[in-house]
Amino acid sequence: MQGRGPPGPGLGNTELHGELAMLTQHQMEYQKTEFHHASHRDMANEADTGYKRCCKWIKDKGERLNRLVKESSLVVDSVEEEADCRMMDKLSSLMENMSPFKRLFTFMFLYNRSGEWSDGTIPILATTAAGFTYIAFLTVLALCHIALGQQLNLHWLHKIGVTAALLTTVTGVISVTQTWGQEWDIIPISLQATGPFLHIGALAAVTALSWIVAGQVARSEKTLFQVVVILLYLTVLLGLYVVPLYITSPCIMDPSALKQRPEVIGHQGAPMLAPENTLWSFQRALQMNVTGFEADVTISVDGVPFLMHDHTLQRTTDVQRVFPDRQMIDASFFNWTDLQQLNAGRWFLKGDPFWKVHTMSPHEKALIANQSVCSLEQLLHLASYHNTTVVFRLRRPPPEHPCYHSWINDTLQAVQQSAIPQSLVMWTPNEDRSVVKELAPSLIQTSLEKLHPQSLHRSGISRLLLRYNQANTQEIRDFSQSSIKLTLYTVNEPWLYSVLWCSGVSSVSSEAPQILKKVPYPVWLMRPDEYCLMWVSADLVSFAVVIGIFFFQKYRMSGMHSYNPEQIMLSAAVGRSSRDLNMMKEKLIFSEVGNGVGGAEELYADNGYDYYTNQAVSQ
Repeated sequence: MQGRGPPGPGLGNTELHGELAMLTQHQMEYQKTEFHHASHRDMANEADTGYKRCCKWIKDKGERLNRLVKESSLVVDSVEEEADCRMMDKLSSLMENMSPFKRLFTFMFLYNRSGEWSDGTIPILATTAAGFTYIAFLTVLALCHIALGQQLNLHWLHKIGVTAALLTTVTGVISVTQTWGQEWDIIPISLQATGPFLHIGALAAVTALSWIVAGQVARSEKTLFQVVVILLYLTVLLGLYVVPLYITSPCIMDPSALKQRPEVIGHQGAPMLAPENTLWSFQRALQMNVTGFEADVTISVDGVPFLMHDHTLQRTTDVQRVFPDRQMIDASFFNWTDLQQLNAGRWFLKGDPFWKVHTMSPHEKALIANQSVCSLEQLLHLASYHNTTVVFRLRRPPPEHPCYHSWINDTLQAVQQSAIPQSLVMWTPNEDRSVVKELAPSLIQTSLEKLHPQSLHRSGISRLLLRYNQANTQEIRDFSQSSIKLTLYTVNEPWLYSVLWCSGVSSVSSEAPQILKKVPYPVWLMRPDEYCLMWVSADLVSFAVVIGIFFFQKYRMSGMHSYNPEQIMLSAAVGRSSRDLNMMKEKLIFSEVGNGVGGAEELYADNGYDYYTNQAVSQ
């Protein structure tokens, strides 16, 4: 920054720089963590506090800063340069109240100067996977040593490697928990889809482990050790035998009770095939046979509802090029005329977030490159033409916004002006719901909060829109019996879609309708009697194999104990079968050699036999 002329009366560079520093602070405080991939974007809401402070600053400090610049005759070359100079100091203050792992991931996803998101979770997850694989490999190697009766002598480099791998794995788990803690709910749901097959796999692994356990028991001469090992092993084995009694899966059912295939609603259209929340994205979703649209709606400063997921326009438009000085401002503070000047498709072609651009035709790329910000009314026209249901989440503008009090009326007016049948619109805002019901009684009243069916009926609500982990199988069936249609989001995987289908959910919201289109039937479906026959048969086979292995190992070791060192030496000299020779070698390894006889070399040498050449020594 450079000054021209003397400062105004009572105003100096210090005061102006203080105001600019405040500008920089607010810019940094409301800079939001909006992720590059669709599966990460729900976490952007965590930055609302900084965003609200920015709105307050715009109202209270904007005019003050302009006056200072004018009166002091200073020329501000670039506010961003000032922000760059103070960036690290400001980041340090922002991170003071965060946990170490939250700081780590905040830094990872900060929007860098090139305009691209730096996803640092990839190296962390890759390192964690590599460490886990390394430990698993060493474990398998250790089991092989035990099976051969050899001692475990871990090299010091491996000890360091195991420690580092464990620390990396723990760090990765904690980091993922800090960033995607709510995603751990997917584990119990995934067990519903994989539990029966995981049981069979675990049973096979423990059954195979009986070879090592039986060998150790047979070799040991300590009764206490044998009893403890056998009891521990049998406890684990019997536990696996009865685990199916506690495995529940909605896909274990009579196929005749399977309900109709859940409808698929395109969340933001088909964001893996086209730029999210654009008309082309919703048209691509129609090609994937969706029965509804789901969108995120924001209201412009002149009262026009438009589609935008993020609080700012940075990620999904070219606002940096068209309005570089307003790129960090909340999207709702733009008017509709300015929004129409922005391109909402080139970022998709440039970033290729889902690695699909290379499969597109030149014509489709041209369509994407010409996409603009879509208004709610445009979306409703498209849905009305195709007789498609629409559900949208309406974000209330900040208190400083001109439409802060009229946001419901502005949105309802846009719905009515679109001429879409009200029976196709799922209305989710809970504010002034009674007024909306009077003005538009045919709208499908939808709740974003899970309530008891009776409470929903009293409120005139007939549908629920919940996250997939907010309703279990029993609750889904209870809502269905109470005539409450349930839509769960965000469902992108065939196995999850299958589990929810078997649970009886009526519809799902998906960012990957092109994937769910290929699921005409649940991934697997099994009758209860078939599953019972499967796990009982597996238990019986496992039990028979384990008993057989224990008897075989006992017979094998008892045959080895019948040999003494002199017999081993004599038999080797005259030539025995390979099976007998192997048993003799194991005798030398695992048996105590008595009568003052040392190792194998000493035995053979004392009796005129060359241990290494396997030939008798001529006298």
